[in-house]
Amino acid sequence: MVADQLSEVFDLVEVRGLLTGGIAMRGPWVSRAAVDAPLKFFAMVYGRARLTIDGVDGPIELGPGEVAVLNNRSWLEIEGGSGDGPRREVVPEADFSSAGLTSADRGTDDVLIGGRVDLNTAGRALLLQALPPVGHIRASTTAASDLRGVLDRLFDEVTGNRMGSAFAIRQYGQLLLLEVLRAFVDQAELPPGWLRVLADERLRPALRLMHAEPGRPWGLEELARAATMSRTSFAERFRTVSGMPPLTYLNRWRMLLAQRALRDGDVRVGSLAAELGYASESAFSTAFKREVGESPLRYRHRVRTALAARSSRAGDA
Repeated sequence: MVADQLSEVFDLVEVRGLLTGGIAMRGPWVSRAAVDAPLKFFAMVYGRARLTIDGVDGPIELGPGEVAVLNNRSWLEIEGGSGDGPRREVVPEADFSSAGLTSADRGTDDVLIGGRVDLNTAGRALLLQALPPVGHIRASTTAASDLRGVLDRLFDEVTGNRMGSAFAIRQYGQLLLLEVLRAFVDQAELPPGWLRVLADERLRPALRLMHAEPGRPWGLEELARAATMSRTSFAERFRTVSGMPPLTYLNRWRMLLAQRALRDGDVRVGSLAAELGYASESAFSTAFKREVGESPLRYRHRVRTALAARSSRAGDA
């Protein structure tokens, strides 16, 4: 199932959707800021707003239940509201329990929630390549009803002042990101990349094989047969949809699995090489360094040192 493979990739690249702030305004308003993360998203919970971003011709109109995802953009301007009077400059509320958000009127206010997507190094390479510069999830799409439901429940937690709301808001940030990516797939507005190839019905049987047994020496003939396609048609379609040949995809999938194993466990490099289908430890180490930029042991040491430092800082906070 595509959902299972998407969950698998999410776990490997440590995708986290983090809510960072919100706006609840009545009357004319505007908010301007530099974009401080490679991947940002904005969800229009209620009301309407116009989003202007560098590199895009004209503003994007956001209606209730719609989301915009910004991929490697530099700055943004969001404006909303109507009526006479000066347009107020707004700074988003970082505290979701603030009076401005908890007292918002769903019938009259513009309510906008923003967030960022955190990923590990491998995830940044995968997701940034898989998404367009700006994605607009429209309310008219099939998947938008599920997205609307998450937004409603999220805002209920923001305004409800219930026990455990901070934890619930973090979890809904994750669900919101998942529904956004599902909606991207539903709209079929994806550039070549792993997200698009996971959604491709014709290629899915071959993907299942590679994901289920990554260490097996898969050949084009066998993968094409699983997809009920000729070898040439399969190779051409795979390259068009994913942006890379099938066996390059397989190698990158192996490298993602290797990074998780080195990060989270104490497996020996030689054992990991054999498990992932490499003839020798040196062949695996060469492939790993070519893909990741450092040797497996250096990668393990660096990542674990960084994780320990992060845990220490969290403990001191």
